Amino acid sequence: MKAETKSKEKKPRIPNSEFRIFPNVHLGADATIGEFAIVGEPPRGKAPGEVETRIGARAVIRSHTVIYAGNVIGDDFQTGHGALVREENRIGDNVSIGSHTIVEHHVTIGNNVRLHSNVFVPEFSILEDDCWLGPNVVVTNARYPRAHNVKEQLRGAHIKRGAKIGANATLLPGVTIGENALVGAGAVVTRDVPDGAVVAGNPARVIKRITEIEEYR
Repeated sequence: MKAETKSKEKKPRIPNSEFRIFPNVHLGADATIGEFAIVGEPPRGKAPGEVETRIGARAVIRSHTVIYAGNVIGDDFQTGHGALVREENRIGDNVSIGSHTIVEHHVTIGNNVRLHSNVFVPEFSILEDDCWLGPNVVVTNARYPRAHNVKEQLRGAHIKRGAKIGANATLLPGVTIGENALVGAGAVVTRDVPDGAVVAGNPARVIKRITEIEEYR
C-alpha cells in the first residue's frame, strides 16, 4: 500500500488493499478507494505531484480506476471498476462514471451526471448538469481523423442540461444535444438536436417531442 499524499484534510476511509495515491492529491472526508486504483497519475511531461488533484467528500473510487493529476472533482463522486479519467477535467458534484468508461482530458462535466459502463467521452466535450449517457455511448471529436492540423480542430459534443443519450448511440464531432432532448438507442447524431426533441436512426432525425412521452410529462 502506498499513500503518497500531503493533504492535511481528514484521511479517507480506505480498505486494506494495494493502491497508489500520488503526491499533491487532496481527498475529501470519507473517501473510499478500491484495490489497485491509482489517483493523481502524472500526465506526460509532468513530474509526480507537480499538478494538484482535488476530489471532494464521500468519493467512492472502485478497483482498477485510474484518475490522472489535474482533475478538480466535486463531492459524492463515484466510479465503477476500471474507469479512466484523464487530466485537467472539471467535474461537478454527484457524478457517476461507470465501469470501463473513459473520460479524456479537458472535459467539463456538471452536477448529477451519469455515465454508464463503456462510455467514451473525448477531449473538449461539455456535459451539463443532469445529463445521462447510457452504456456504450461514443462521443467523437475528430471530424477528419489524421488530417493536417487535426489536433487543433478537435471539437467534442456539447450535451446540454437534462439530455439523455440512449445505449450504443454515437455523437459526431461538435454536435450540440439540446436541453432535455432524448437520443434513441443506436442513433448516429450528425447534426445538432433541438431542445426537447426525440431523435432516432442513422442519421438521427427528429421523430417527436419529449413532451409527447407520457413518462416524461
